[in-house]
Amino acid sequence: MRLIKTALDECVVIEPKVHGDARGFFYESFNAQRFAEAGLHLQFVQTNVSRSEQGVLRGLHYQWPNPQGKLVSVLEGEVYDVAVDIRIGSPTYGKWAAAILSAENKRHFWIPEGFAHGFAVLSGPATFVYQCTTHYDGAADAAIRWNDAALAIDWPLAQPSLSDKDQKAPLLADVAPERLPVRA
Repeated sequence: MRLIKTALDECVVIEPKVHGDARGFFYESFNAQRFAEAGLHLQFVQTNVSRSEQGVLRGLHYQWPNPQGKLVSVLEGEVYDVAVDIRIGSPTYGKWAAAILSAENKRHFWIPEGFAHGFAVLSGPATFVYQCTTHYDGAADAAIRWNDAALAIDWPLAQPSLSDKDQKAPLLADVAPERLPVRA
């Protein structure tokens, strides 16, 4: 397994060691001991799978309180995956990092608690897997507008297909401070 740094120190891309031949391939998508040896002490309580069509953009989502850390990967297709630091007091507040995740590259993206997350589907359908450190909490569910000019995320889609929730999400500057995580 290889860790690839991003523009945000806490968010890393994880490239598994893939064993393959003409018959197919095998890789560990998560191994608590190996991740801990790499400095990632993770414990997951929920795994989610979503499928989206090409041109769909989901996000930027987060939970506060009860923040979720997410180890995300793609089993089918390709996505442009984004993490945004929304922790009040963080030196990288409002900054973002992105990674291309695909069934082909088999990479994972670790997005710690306190970060918003979103992705845009680049291929035909994409099947996306989230391993979460905390259970989903509907009362804590929140979102930030995907095209907030202050964030200046370089999305690869000009006219994405969005949910009603994502279209109406507030700008980061308009989110009440008590609805944002604080850097520990």
